[in-house]
Amino acid sequence: MTSRAAQVARGPERAAFEGGVRDWKAALYDWEFWADPRQLPPPGDWRVWLMLAGRGFGKTRTGAEWVHGLARNPAARIALVGATQGDVRAVMIEGESGLLATARGPVKFEATKGRLVWPSGAQAFVHSGECPDGLRGPQFGHAWCDEIAKWAYPEATWDNLAMALRLGEHPRTLVTTTPRPIALLRTLRAMPGTVTVTGRTAENRLLPKSFLAAVHEAYGGTRLGRQELDGELIDEAAGALWTRGLLDQCRTASAPSVRRVVIGVDPPAGIGRDACGIVAVALGRDGCGYVLEDASVVGASPENWARAVAACAVRNGADRVVAEANQGGAMVKSVLQAADAVMPVALVHASRGKVARAEPVAALYEGGKAFHVGGFPALEDELCGLVLGGGYEGPGRSPDRADALVWAMTELLLGKRRGEASVRGL
Repeated sequence: MTSRAAQVARGPERAAFEGGVRDWKAALYDWEFWADPRQLPPPGDWRVWLMLAGRGFGKTRTGAEWVHGLARNPAARIALVGATQGDVRAVMIEGESGLLATARGPVKFEATKGRLVWPSGAQAFVHSGECPDGLRGPQFGHAWCDEIAKWAYPEATWDNLAMALRLGEHPRTLVTTTPRPIALLRTLRAMPGTVTVTGRTAENRLLPKSFLAAVHEAYGGTRLGRQELDGELIDEAAGALWTRGLLDQCRTASAPSVRRVVIGVDPPAGIGRDACGIVAVALGRDGCGYVLEDASVVGASPENWARAVAACAVRNGADRVVAEANQGGAMVKSVLQAADAVMPVALVHASRGKVARAEPVAALYEGGKAFHVGGFPALEDELCGLVLGGGYEGPGRSPDRADALVWAMTELLLGKRRGEASVRGL
């Protein structure tokens, strides 16, 4: 999504726009012209505008501009709610993108009263998520809530705020936050009347390229990076075999010298929405397993996913392909051979469910014997969706990527075990 300014700059109407501007100073301060569409109030009849975005996306500027717009109404009474009163003052009011810095006129901040007053007569009041009872008594027509995931008492503060929003015909709340998996955010996202927008740190082109490169190198693909930079609300399934914290502990920048590499493959049952899981795993000379690549493909024909397997094997120097045979062993063999996969192909026959097969592999991670070389968000989402007891609560209908990883790790580190998958060379 791009701003109106970006569209004009690239479009044929640029000359007409420049020729029609009479007040360039006003144009420079026209927020609707410069803002990303996600930073403008959504259309329709909404009660909560929920902005889940990474750091530096422009959440604070969005909140400040929205409040300034409301303050054109002399009767406006607005609640400013942050994690602490100090945060409200330092970020929402006095920050570089806060209310005072973005004001078009003489907005007065009365610090001792915790109040902002606009020339129109509109007022905004400071409140915090560490003092829910502070919202008992006052009443408002609108509220801007910042970093709700940091509030000490999120549910109690929100409940008191909701009861205080009783001025005007259409009370509304803007929530700007970097997401964390707290119950309140999940509740707000699912509520009728909530409009959710998301944004990534990298989408702010005003940020230094060196900063973006550094944080991507350090945190790209990790749970922290997906949360703090990509603005993803990452939930943890109860009883999951893998957790985000465990995967982050098992992440490394590079693999040591390796003994061998295998490609785990979980073929799709047919052509359509299902993925063909394709994961490259190396056995290091230290005896540990290292995930090198998730090359899975979605909706590919047998010929195309077989070519993807062969290409992944070549890239990673694999010596064997390990593929699940339950979906049709003869097909697996034939399509891989048709794709010129010259390394041996081993078919594994699943005698137990996916979660049961995954449990000993999860134990390798817990024991410090398995690592991810970099981040693999789609694969890790599936791993974190495998739940003790046989359930799957991750994305998609089936954990195809996770299953491919399990086959590869089992081949390299676990071998044949009583009651587990058997391997037959072809």
